[in-house]
Amino acid sequence: MEFLNTLNSWAWGPPMLALIAITGLFLTIGLKAYPVLHLKTGFVELWKGRHKQGEGEISGFNALMTSLSATIGTGNIAGVATAVALGGPGAIFWMWIIALIGMATKYSEAVLAVRFREKNEQGHFVGGPMYYIRNGLGKNFRWLAVTFAFFGMLAGFGIGNGVQANSVADAINHIEIGGQGIPEWITGCVVAVLVGLVLLGGIRRISEVAGKLVPFMAIAYVLAGLILIVIYASEIPAAFILIIEHAFTPISAAGGFAGATVWAAIRYGVARGVFSNEAGLGSAPIAHATATTDSPVRQGTIAMLGTFIDTLIICTITGLVIVASGEWQSGASGASLTAAAFNSGLPGIGQYIVTFGLAVFAFTTIIGWSFYGERCAEYLFGVKAVWPFRVLWVIAIPIGATQELNVAWLIADTLNALMALPNLVALLLLSPVVFKLTKEFLAKNKEERL
Repeated sequence: MEFLNTLNSWAWGPPMLALIAITGLFLTIGLKAYPVLHLKTGFVELWKGRHKQGEGEISGFNALMTSLSATIGTGNIAGVATAVALGGPGAIFWMWIIALIGMATKYSEAVLAVRFREKNEQGHFVGGPMYYIRNGLGKNFRWLAVTFAFFGMLAGFGIGNGVQANSVADAINHIEIGGQGIPEWITGCVVAVLVGLVLLGGIRRISEVAGKLVPFMAIAYVLAGLILIVIYASEIPAAFILIIEHAFTPISAAGGFAGATVWAAIRYGVARGVFSNEAGLGSAPIAHATATTDSPVRQGTIAMLGTFIDTLIICTITGLVIVASGEWQSGASGASLTAAAFNSGLPGIGQYIVTFGLAVFAFTTIIGWSFYGERCAEYLFGVKAVWPFRVLWVIAIPIGATQELNVAWLIADTLNALMALPNLVALLLLSPVVFKLTKEFLAKNKEERL
């Protein structure tokens, strides 16, 4: 634990947080705030993206649902709660900031993924940071592509497997049936079987499951959250004041809350924000590279919605409920804090909404990240590595479900930083390509409208 804490504090220290922020800000300025100003265009393209247009394997809509299946997970429920428990309400503000500039990062990742994608020996489209590093930056940067693929493969077992299985097993264990909770190992085994059944069908099966489960669960969770915001309506203005005030000033201990510095708010807000929406990690472009599209910019415009939906909508709702309910001062953390906040406003049923939401979100995240991990393994070892990777992935689920929660979060956080580093470097070096493609796309659209 001491070693992991030291490594994690280095991985998510000031240099890493600065690199994430600078990359997002640089891309936002270079794109002239295209992602923020063309949010409506993104939803229009998403609607069009339900149908196939151009080359690819799955629709643009299902590509977004697949990436959302991996991003909408424990980060939206347990991650937000952990950020508030460790950094105070101000952490939510920094989640918003990193999400706003993260939209440009996610957009750029998807544009490059489609632009530099290729077909593997089985005829399937493959892409992502390892491919746009190799094909975009040339042979001198192949080591960087290998570095991303290596850490991406390992990171999946943390962020996309262990943490997800651990959080859902912990939440279900707190639901008493016959006077006792369901053991973590049983939950882990059940999830492993269900995931194994989905993985048999590859990306098409994953995208189909994600395309049905993600919209349903996201809408259900958002509706429940909005009901609670109405219930806590009188406390919402004070919650916003707390969030903004403590983004810039320390917060003292109160109740079970141990207090937090401004640096803690920034660190945990940014780290959990990136954990939740994955902007900059390089994971989502692996899914968007398989989309059926006739333009990298068109798919990038759809991809940026992932960050908006994940953080600025779902995470915000979770954060507001936690702060407005006052439960953030209870000393609880993780999914149990979110469950307590929901249960405070909806006694008796709030905790079940969180548990059910966590179970579905975690399940979709595990299947989404399995695809990311196997693509990284394929890049390193060839298509022969896919099936062994899937077997290891399923075996890891019950193991992750029974581990100590703090250890799982530390490993996931650290591996996230290690995979993000080569991707952020590549985004900065390939930014002229993104700017050029965007400019050409806008000019072409303007001519067509005229």
